[in-house]
This record gives sequence, C-alpha cells and structure tokens, in this order.
Amino acid sequence: MSNKVYDVLKWITLVFLPALTTLVGVVLNCFNINCTEIVLTIMTAVTTFMGAILGISNINYNKNKEEK
Repeated sequence: MSNKVYDVLKWITLVFLPALTTLVGVVLNCFNINCTEIVLTIMTAVTTFMGAILGISNINYNKNKEEK
C-alpha cells in the first residue's frame, strides 16, 4: 500500500467515518427511523475494522523499516 493510499484511508477512518456515523445517527433519530441502532452498529463496526487493519499495516510497516 502506498503512502498516499494509507494517508487517505487513515483520514477516512479517523475523521470522515466517525463524523458520518454521528450525522447519520442524528438524522435517523430526528425522523424516528426504527433501524437506527442497527445502522449505527454496522457503521461503527466498519470504522473499527478499518482502524484495526490500518493499525496492523502501520505496525508491519514499522517492523519492516526497522529491519532494513
């Protein structure tokens, strides 16, 4: 994964997805949508998964950098 791709994915995971999840939660609650909790749970799970994958990628990158 290139640095540019990593940086974009990191921004999406750390800034965009949490903000989007909050926005979706507020809007769905305002309209009393029944599936709000399910939608927020799925969005939070995706954000957490991406954060974990990026964290593992960062650890592996730093290990490879130290070995060289």
